[in-house]
Amino acid sequence: MIKTLNIFIIAFLFSKAITSCYAQKVEKPNIIIIVADDLGYGDLSCYGSTLINTPHLDQMAAEGIKFTDFHSNGSVCSPTRAALLTGKYQQRVGIDGVVTAKQHRDKGLATSEKTFADAFKEAGYVTGMFGKWHLGYKTEFNPINQGFDEYIGYVSGNVDYHSHIDQEGYEDWWQGDKIKNEEGYSTDLITKHSVDFIRRHKDEPFLLFIPHEAPHGPFQGRNSVAERAVGWKNGAKQKDKMSEEELNNIYKEMVEVMDEGIGEVMETLKKLKLDKNTLVFFCSDNGASQKVGSNGGLRGYKSTLWEGGHRVSAMAWYPGTITPNQINNETIMTMDLFPTILDFVGAEIPEGLDGVSLKDNLVKGNPLPTRDVFWGYIGRKAIRQGDWKLILRNKNADPLLFNLKDDIQERNNLANQHPERVKAMLGKLKVWSEDVYAISK
Repeated sequence: MIKTLNIFIIAFLFSKAITSCYAQKVEKPNIIIIVADDLGYGDLSCYGSTLINTPHLDQMAAEGIKFTDFHSNGSVCSPTRAALLTGKYQQRVGIDGVVTAKQHRDKGLATSEKTFADAFKEAGYVTGMFGKWHLGYKTEFNPINQGFDEYIGYVSGNVDYHSHIDQEGYEDWWQGDKIKNEEGYSTDLITKHSVDFIRRHKDEPFLLFIPHEAPHGPFQGRNSVAERAVGWKNGAKQKDKMSEEELNNIYKEMVEVMDEGIGEVMETLKKLKLDKNTLVFFCSDNGASQKVGSNGGLRGYKSTLWEGGHRVSAMAWYPGTITPNQINNETIMTMDLFPTILDFVGAEIPEGLDGVSLKDNLVKGNPLPTRDVFWGYIGRKAIRQGDWKLILRNKNADPLLFNLKDDIQERNNLANQHPERVKAMLGKLKVWSEDVYAISK
């Protein structure tokens, strides 16, 4: 009898172990997307910076995939965020330019658009966002009404890092769809709330979006004084009040504090034993601005369609699923993250997206399908076909053609040597423009 009972107990425990093992394998992975603001391609030490030290992002890159040909959909803030959230070219959803605090307080991302947060709620995830929105000021456009269960942060393009006042002198620190300011340096607050979200939701699948303010202006460190108060109006830009050395030191601190916070997020995942069940993406929303930051020797800067405006640092991390120490040279766009994260969790990918899933490329190394990719901003347009890139600086300008494989700095215009290629690329750019800009006609 005792022997029979022991056999029964052993069989029961074995079956429980198998069931537990299986449950772990089919458990839905958590998703975290972290976005820096105006971070240049050369601003991280793992991308060659000798000024700025970013050990935590360096470790993420070493433990996962570092991308060399990752591009923001836009060369300024709002368009890239619209593309990221919807998986579509931003022109298609009506966010072609910056949603400014001064002139566009009634504009925003239409709530009829399906965001990745909406999709993840449908898939049974709890969704949280902490940081910069920049896709609408009115409460109807608030992240709470765009698929996020929890939101703390600001909705404008930037706030004072200490007083949290926007460019037009309005209070701009929200908890949900209500203004509720809190004391603290914005980068640290974003980290604090992100870590708290992970801890509170460690036992259920979660989607966490962390769009940082850093290193966008105003250029302030942890010990800087607040510059803006309610009613403040744009005065002299802070960068014009500082010496070049002071500005570079503040910028360095801003990036390093962000990196420190990302380290806290990663350490929280490891302590809670969530690391092997969490996919983390990091990227910037566009290149560094003209006067501060480094685009790693690329031509141009934020707001331009040169490589320095939209080629950005990016990495993916998923221990046990993504092989470490990978360098990925595929041409990737911000809008690709929406279908990618849905693919990783096995959720249905909506029809009509412009982005493509990167899952099989990231996990299996399968090449991405051949495709053309496009940019457009305030009359400027560009198309990329393989190594070839064509730029139209305005509708009346002569096209510029570059071979990025041989000329990453876009110095040698080859348009006259390849008239047939120019003609074909202009034709595709015209078709794309007529398609994605149709909403504004």
